[in-house]
Amino acid sequence: MRRAVIRVRDKMQANYRYELTEPEGQNFDAEFRPQLTPPELLCLGIFGGKYMTDCVGEFPSAWLVDAKLSPERRDPALNLFGVDASQPLSVWRSKGWLHADDPRGWFQWYCRFYRGRRMEDDGRQVKRWKAMRRHVRQIERNCERGDIFCRRRQRQALLHWAYDSRLI
Repeated sequence: MRRAVIRVRDKMQANYRYELTEPEGQNFDAEFRPQLTPPELLCLGIFGGKYMTDCVGEFPSAWLVDAKLSPERRDPALNLFGVDASQPLSVWRSKGWLHADDPRGWFQWYCRFYRGRRMEDDGRQVKRWKAMRRHVRQIERNCERGDIFCRRRQRQALLHWAYDSRLI
């Protein structure tokens, strides 16, 4: 595989660059089995369509063909479950959940990881993804299978983490 270097120039990273060392969508950590790809998540509606509108040039245009984006402001109506299930970036910063290479958080890490970037933070992010299983169990315990209207905020949050909460 030819290694590509991605240069990032957006509102949060002016001169960041990373190398793609793996084929897109392949060679994941054995414990990391996301149910949805970044383009599928963008099409389903996550983060009110606002999450990465200033950095779409970093990612393949095919990812954005059917993406639900809102360049002006976050619009929870664009989310699959029609609810706001996001915490402000300030909360993520105060909790220490962000890595300097991915200042937008987990989904930015996942997009870059999916594309083929590998880095020292991968293990921590996979652990964080696995920890979201507790929300799957809560939905399984408290909702009828297939009732996508039960715990919509929790289902939307799981969707942000590449769990297909429509299947629970």
